Amino acid sequence: MTLTAFLAVALLHLMAAISPGPAVLMAARTGVTEGLRTGTFLAFGIGAGAVIWAMAALFGLAVIFQAAPALLWSLKIIGGLYLLHMAWGMWRDAAKPLDMTQSTRLPRTPLSAFKLGLVTQLANPKPAVLFSAIFIGTVPPETPLWVYGALLTVVFLNEALWNILVARIFSFDRTRGAYINLKTIIDRAFGGMLALLGLKIAAT
Repeated sequence: MTLTAFLAVALLHLMAAISPGPAVLMAARTGVTEGLRTGTFLAFGIGAGAVIWAMAALFGLAVIFQAAPALLWSLKIIGGLYLLHMAWGMWRDAAKPLDMTQSTRLPRTPLSAFKLGLVTQLANPKPAVLFSAIFIGTVPPETPLWVYGALLTVVFLNEALWNILVARIFSFDRTRGAYINLKTIIDRAFGGMLALLGLKIAAT
């Protein structure tokens, strides 16, 4: 694998990580409601989920999807339903006031935040298809194991660092103050967007 191909894979995946999706949406909401520290652990979970999908693509999940389309369809339905479940929770609790008296402790444990990021990423099987499309033309079969490791490291860093940045932007006091004033509207907007993403994943 040439250096040019490696950099192309890194750039293509970074663009995919930046594009709005369930993971970015969850990072933004976590940053504004629970702060940067929780958002960071969430981002680590998102990165870990991306690595799992990338490993699956490297080791032939796309071939399995082509041989058994019902498997991909099932994963999309399950993932879409999970995102709809999260969207309903956001919508249902939108009118509840945010308790700022708990700011001295984490509303969510690091492990819980990591799990939420991991499950949010794994609920969307489309990265496996994206990774497969990228890897097919750029990663030859004779690629050394250390290059695979470098690719997976880049995938993790792209996802984790981008979503940490998103959480940071939304964790600023000014952003949080605006959120408190418009919590019902913003939570229902987040919930609505997440629901639309869940429906899109399940339907396409």
